[in-house]
Amino acid sequence: MTRTLLFTGKGGVGKSTVAAGTAALAAAAGHRTLVLSTDAAHSLADAFGAPAGTIGSEPSEVAPRLFVQQVDAQRRFEQSWAEIQGYLLSVLDTTGMDRVSAEELTVVPGAEEVIALLELRLQVLSDRWDVVVVDCAPTAETLRLLALPEALGWYVDRVLPVQQRAMTALRPLLTRAAGVPMPGGSVFDALRRLHAELDEVRALLSAPEASVRIVLTPEAVVLAEARRAYTTLSLFGYRVDGVVANRVFPDGGDDPWRAGWVAAQTGVLAQVEESFAGLPLWRSEYRTGEPVGVEALTDVARTLYAGADPLAPTGGPGPFEVVADPARRGAELRLRLPFTTREEVDLARTGDELVVTVGSYRRLLTLPQGLARLGVTGARVDADGVLRVSFREDDPVSEQTG
Repeated sequence: MTRTLLFTGKGGVGKSTVAAGTAALAAAAGHRTLVLSTDAAHSLADAFGAPAGTIGSEPSEVAPRLFVQQVDAQRRFEQSWAEIQGYLLSVLDTTGMDRVSAEELTVVPGAEEVIALLELRLQVLSDRWDVVVVDCAPTAETLRLLALPEALGWYVDRVLPVQQRAMTALRPLLTRAAGVPMPGGSVFDALRRLHAELDEVRALLSAPEASVRIVLTPEAVVLAEARRAYTTLSLFGYRVDGVVANRVFPDGGDDPWRAGWVAAQTGVLAQVEESFAGLPLWRSEYRTGEPVGVEALTDVARTLYAGADPLAPTGGPGPFEVVADPARRGAELRLRLPFTTREEVDLARTGDELVVTVGSYRRLLTLPQGLARLGVTGARVDADGVLRVSFREDDPVSEQTG
């Protein structure tokens, strides 16, 4: 199976450098490695010091066994979702809008990141690579993107069939009345295909062979965002297997300005260790020059991992598990939600789904078949931030429980 590593973090913390360095080190160890970017503002070519135009939408070899790819989202979108874009163009055409302006408006917001994830799916399933390293977009965009497959799945499974039946029955009437073309079957088929492919992306990224590493700098604001990212990644079932503290100042010596920075960072690093206890914390010192090129990036990663295997999954089990309780004829669902309290978690049961809300993020968790037939008897968040939901066989399935 292909080892997949995703690097995310607040913008400007150096995640592209860490991702590129990890990929370069993996290739140097003999693994056929691809590093690609899901960030619309690609910077991998700059990190590797590649000449303009040499790295693009197809994997390009920059060193033995090391390939780099920056996805051309617009071209991929036109190839994959022509049906959707064609329908949107036909709608705008009825308004008299010129073709160029219409094409600009039919580029779906976030399409670059979505297409990049679909490209990731193709590369992981291609069996060309031992390792795929992903330089993700900044944290907020990545979290919204990783939540997309389940949200789109809910729409496709529940809303889309109703809409399609209604459109089929009313298309002639609506087209004459509104003067706007109604979507045909190919548009709905394209949405279903998009859902299926994104769902496969989610399955690949939540598998044991995949994990996320959070990159941060020793600053209080950055740490706060990293903590929220850890919680949300866990909510959606993604395994975090380590944290990289980047741009750590070395010993200040006799320089009071640098000594002040060292003292401030030391305090934040202590909080990082406490916040992510149980996960490896790799540190990368602030360098006097920007690491550019394969050799410099490999050196960064070699120093960072200090002889440890950079590809070893180190985060333990995934955040979601179901533990049987034969004595009570039931089971317990456990979902690790680091840094949360009971007051921050909202829980509801609707049919065979458990709706878990933490802050502004909501997950519709489809229960395994063994749990779907059981009733919920209680829920709590323990001191370690683990949501525990108890199910029993002899209790009727309730429609909602808080």
